[in-house]
Amino acid sequence: MNLSLFIARRIYSDQGDRRKVSRPAIRIATAGVAIGLAVMVVTVAVVLGFKHSIRDKVIGFGSHIQVMNFMSIGSSENTPICIDDSMRTLLGTIEGVRHVERYALTQGILKTDDDFLGVTLKGVGPEYDLSFLRQQTVAGTIPQLSDTASSNRLVVSQNMANKLRLDVGDRLFAYFIDTEGVRTRRFTVCAIYQTNMSRFDDAICLTDLHTVSRLNGWRGDECSGAELLVDDFDRVDQTEEHIIDQVNRTHDRYGHTFASQTIREAYPQVFTWLELLDINVWVILGLMLLLSGITMVSGLLIIILERTSMIGVLKALGARNDTIRHTFLWFAAFVITRGLLIGDAIGIGLIVMQKYLGIVKLDPQTYYVSQAPVELSLPIVIALNVGTLAISIFVLVAPSFLISRIHPAKSMRYE
Repeated sequence: MNLSLFIARRIYSDQGDRRKVSRPAIRIATAGVAIGLAVMVVTVAVVLGFKHSIRDKVIGFGSHIQVMNFMSIGSSENTPICIDDSMRTLLGTIEGVRHVERYALTQGILKTDDDFLGVTLKGVGPEYDLSFLRQQTVAGTIPQLSDTASSNRLVVSQNMANKLRLDVGDRLFAYFIDTEGVRTRRFTVCAIYQTNMSRFDDAICLTDLHTVSRLNGWRGDECSGAELLVDDFDRVDQTEEHIIDQVNRTHDRYGHTFASQTIREAYPQVFTWLELLDINVWVILGLMLLLSGITMVSGLLIIILERTSMIGVLKALGARNDTIRHTFLWFAAFVITRGLLIGDAIGIGLIVMQKYLGIVKLDPQTYYVSQAPVELSLPIVIALNVGTLAISIFVLVAPSFLISRIHPAKSMRYE
């Protein structure tokens, strides 16, 4: 049997005189570890939930990768490209690509009897994945949109509906201005969505791909480009490399040149901002680990001082300094483990409550979400537990050398 482990268990289970100084010190050390871990678990869950929530909203409007005309990259000019069946098949066979969908854009003005609003009209076809927008729908139903006929149905945001005082079923006119003059279309509002992302909610309406292509005066197989959904977002750059090798710099039947960009390249400000959140996480993790380390060092020193007589007896019986040091490190490990279990219960409990009850509300105009999003990742929770235990034990190694300075003859007279 491991002598150090055996003695540590006896010390840890010894309730003895509850007036001992070590009892409150142990409770404080346990509470410090528990609070530190709970804060770390909740912080990581909130940051992960927030990052993935915002990322999913951006991807919901722009997909993972966009294939378009080279002249449209980094330009406000809307230049068409031919995405015919053969190109869609080629894009769909590229490694990592899960789905291919066409889209077309044009600028227009929505006009009611009392007001008007400039918008970007996005036309999509029957293959377009509308699952994200249907999750964000607050009124009406988003229909299946067409690439061969115009249904004159329009999906608007809640912001647009508020500004123009629109509701599902209302009709309004839209005006489109180009070099040939002004074109007019009459639409019926079929659905209203809300993502709380103002850059999308203030600008984008959805309608049929056929409608937007006709408004732009494009051929039947031309559109603004294709949006690609990938199997793994973490490998989106590798997937784009395959697209660059097989598609980029080639030409469509009308002589236009293909180019591509990832969602990170299309919205660099958003993703840079999300990456900056990781700095906050590391700062909080560092502070909480420091808190845990300080409380454990204080607790261990108090326990060593209170057990000075026992240490002297063990040395008199022939115990080596390393054996006694390991005894108190094992004891600290028991205290830390208990704190970790309590911290896990508190942290995970708070995450579950927030996920299903939405206790913490946020201003969507500032944070883009109406309640604090959380995402529980068991591998990260396990890593936090293991890391906290390892670091806490490591910082206790140096204080444990205090044992080597205790002399048996003097310590047995210590009270």
